[in-house]
Parts: sequence; C-alpha cells; structure tokens
Amino acid sequence: MSHEHPGPLWRLGMRIFRVSPARAMWPLIRLSSPTFTVGAIALIEYDGKLLALRQTHRRGVSLPGGLVEKGEHPATAVAREVLEETGIRIDPGDVFATAFETTLRHIDVMFRVPCDVEPTVRVGSEATAYEWLPMDQWTDVDDATQRIFDALEAVQHEPRPGAVLESPEDENAGE
Repeated sequence: MSHEHPGPLWRLGMRIFRVSPARAMWPLIRLSSPTFTVGAIALIEYDGKLLALRQTHRRGVSLPGGLVEKGEHPATAVAREVLEETGIRIDPGDVFATAFETTLRHIDVMFRVPCDVEPTVRVGSEATAYEWLPMDQWTDVDDATQRIFDALEAVQHEPRPGAVLESPEDENAGE
C-alpha cells in the first residue's frame, strides 16, 4: 500500500468518510491529527515604534497578545488580550502575518494596529511595564518573541511563488 495505490481498508475508510456527517467525523479526525496551540499577537505601532511590554512570565520585552481559547477566533483573542494587558481597546483588522513552529506545534497569528495618536497604556494582567521601541531596539527578547520578529521579517520580502515539480513518471520518461 502507498499513496499511489491505497489498500482496500483505506479506500473503504474514505468512502465512509465521504457519506458520514461532518459532526460525527471531526472528533475522529482530531484524534489522529496533530493539535497546535494558537497565539494571537498585536503589533501596535505609533510614531515608527512598536508597543513593548515587560511581563512576569517572559524574559525581556514582548508584544501584547496571548493564547487563543478553545472556540475563540484569533481576532477576538487578541482584542481581549490587548485590553487585559494594556487597557487599550482595539479593532485588530485582518490577519497581517502568521508564524508556524512545527516542533513546538504552535501557530502565532499577528495583527497590525497602526495608531495616529499615542494610545494611553494602563498595564494590567501579567504586564508590569511598557515602552515604545523602534524595531532595531528589540534586542532583549525571548524565543517566542524572536519567532514573531523572524516572521515579520519574512513579510517584508516578496513572497516566493510556488511551482509544479516533475512527477516521478516524468523523471523516468527518458530511460
């Protein structure tokens, strides 16, 4: 059995999947699929700087945000986390970037929130202090924040388009 020639049990399973209600199948899929945690992060920008927080559970400075709760949309989660940590009410807008850390099975969803006027910050929850930092001054960050900055750097580049690769049959055609 291979992906090119699936066995009879696999084919039977796919037929059952096709005719089964999705509500019944999703729990089975979740049992066999990897699960990921999801973080929702706000990039709150003012005057060329990003809002940086000092938090009790992180080393150095980090961005406002946190984990998405079960059943919660990332935009709702980031608005909730920003309000808890900074006292700022935001409309996160559309997703700006995502970062996948497959080893840790974690995804970060980032939202860009530019501000024309400096918002009033009132730190709360696990945030203990804040400052506005230009991108080149984010030197004291933990691994999680560094992953987010690496993803942001990738956003600055033109995306590499995909390509159709030769199939194994094409490679053997010349023999």
